[in-house]
Amino acid sequence: MTVPAGVDADRGPPMTVPLGHFLVGFAFLLAGSALGVASAAGFDGGLAGLAHVHLLLVGWVCITIMGAMTQFVPVWSGVDLHSRRLAVAQLALVAAGVAGFAGLLLSGRLDWLAVAGGLMLAGFWTFVYNVARTLRQAESLDVTERHFALALGYVAVVTAFGFVLALDFVRPTLAPAGLARPRVVAAHATLAVFGVVLTTVVGALYQLATMFTQTELHGMDAPLRRFEEVGYPVGVVALAGGRLFAAEWPARIGALLVLASLLSFAVVFGRKLYETRVARTPMLSRYAVVALALVVWALVSLPAWVADPTDPAATFGPPDATHLLLAVVVGFVLLGTLYHVVPFIVWVRQYSDRVGLEPVPMIDDLYDDRLAAADFWSTLGGLALVVGGGVAEVEIARLVGGVVATLGFAVFALNLVGVVVRHGPESLRVGFLAQAGSDPDAD
Repeated sequence: MTVPAGVDADRGPPMTVPLGHFLVGFAFLLAGSALGVASAAGFDGGLAGLAHVHLLLVGWVCITIMGAMTQFVPVWSGVDLHSRRLAVAQLALVAAGVAGFAGLLLSGRLDWLAVAGGLMLAGFWTFVYNVARTLRQAESLDVTERHFALALGYVAVVTAFGFVLALDFVRPTLAPAGLARPRVVAAHATLAVFGVVLTTVVGALYQLATMFTQTELHGMDAPLRRFEEVGYPVGVVALAGGRLFAAEWPARIGALLVLASLLSFAVVFGRKLYETRVARTPMLSRYAVVALALVVWALVSLPAWVADPTDPAATFGPPDATHLLLAVVVGFVLLGTLYHVVPFIVWVRQYSDRVGLEPVPMIDDLYDDRLAAADFWSTLGGLALVVGGGVAEVEIARLVGGVVATLGFAVFALNLVGVVVRHGPESLRVGFLAQAGSDPDAD
């Protein structure tokens, strides 16, 4: 895999900061996956399902997004990160909040949920402030940066909703305000997945899909991208608002815009993968799964969202399609991207200044190809069983699929942690919080 030209890695925080986010995210990925397997096997302690969702979506997906944006917004935008200390603080706050939140849900100690929720709120708002101040330094925003700016706004709203929902467990807050808790939950989930996560994913993939296939947008790509840029945020807000206020028609219009926009993006994304000028890599193989799964999810979700987009059971499309969206589409984006980002960060820190002076490995030489193939097929096969078992209502298939997918995630984490251990300097392996915190910043 080639090293992108024209990026200045020194603009970002110390390499230990994004790596810290990714390694903590790996831990939450394995914990959330294991809890999902336990739930499928019959474990039903506390609010296990809610803990499972938060460990994966907040602990893995969102912390990974935080690390990636903190690193690459300065690099892509050609500006300095606003504050390195805040980048360290955001991880500590969110990680502690997620761990505490999941533990409290599992133990049934809901009286302390607002404390854990407050930690997450503080961490996410620190992240929003830091990256927003960084983006403000850019002279103009490209398509990726515009998506990231929108995602930051969604983060601020989603986390506020989340804190209020946590507080409502202890002290009735929503009912006195005339809000039904299920509607607030639906709006919160809609903005979290379609606002925060998928807006970030789509924005990043516009950059990554062209950069790492060595292609450009052309022909129908430009109008499809323009439609997505306008239609998608309008659709997300309309869908979330319709669910919050039980307004079926605004929610239906929003749902149709979301589906049409994601299908438009899938066409652009698929065309870049088809036109690629480089050999297949773990990144591109996983992206191919994403392109196909996104189209399938949109098509199977259309009837459910047309019938009743405010139905809580259809928050992420029909119930059987939830894992298709969250585990396959979102999961494989992160799996594929991290197969480049983690080796890239280590390579820049360890080998970039040796180029031309001595033989150095390529980025793709840092991880084990056999492990990459093993985790790809294990994760893909396991999630296929989970999705198929849900459709066919065969619980044993879901259980076996969950075990196989969890093993795939473990191999994935082992492979990338091995990159850090084998190739990263000592500063990348231990003490990253203390070292990063000592760097000068602008806060």
